[in-house]
Amino acid sequence: MPGSTDPAPSSPATKSAAQATPSPSSALAPRSRAALGLADLGGLRQQLAARAEADRIAQAQARERRAALEREANQFREAVADVAPLRPTGRRSPEPAAVEPIARQRAHDERAALAESLSDEIDVARYLETDDQLSFRRPGIGTDTLVRLRRGHWVTQGRIDLHGLRRDEAREAVVTFLANSVRDGLRCVRIIHGKGLGSVDRKPVLKEKVARWLVQREEVLAFCVAPPTAGGEGAVLVLLRSPNPPNGAL
Repeated sequence: MPGSTDPAPSSPATKSAAQATPSPSSALAPRSRAALGLADLGGLRQQLAARAEADRIAQAQARERRAALEREANQFREAVADVAPLRPTGRRSPEPAAVEPIARQRAHDERAALAESLSDEIDVARYLETDDQLSFRRPGIGTDTLVRLRRGHWVTQGRIDLHGLRRDEAREAVVTFLANSVRDGLRCVRIIHGKGLGSVDRKPVLKEKVARWLVQREEVLAFCVAPPTAGGEGAVLVLLRSPNPPNGAL
């Protein structure tokens, strides 16, 4: 059209020159990759150096341990340098005696059976002394035995407290306590049955039952109410037979 100016057509040489000139971004790409590669090499170099230092320290510590063990071995060798080994005698060390197993469950079952065999309904009055206090002595035991028992002639060597136990629990506890006391050679023990201050009618629930149980036990030679300093009306002192009594002894 008149008045318009068309752009001059580019020559093939101009196009080639334009294609051959790189853009600024494409010229920076190889340079950035080279910088990143150097940074990676620097970090790898630091890691290798740290690992080498750790190996050096570990090797030094291992050398120190070996040196310490060697010093201890040398000290031991020096200490026993003049020691001569014993001549063989041909004797043999005795074998340790075999320990018999303890049938704990069977013993528990036997004590439970004994406890169940004790009657709560036995007429205990005919066994007791006709004094103002609850006391008992087995036939063949003199009256002086009760006097000495009340006066503390025998030291109380064991005790059991029945507070908080139900009747069946208390009965089994008494049987177990008496059996263990005889086994351990105890002669005088104390059974605390309580005064009944915490019961509904404020009467001792276990006092008479304990007396009934005790008169049925052959290991019980005598019993009486404990002195005030040992529980008074809330406990009984029980004299037990000796496991291996000499002739004429209780």
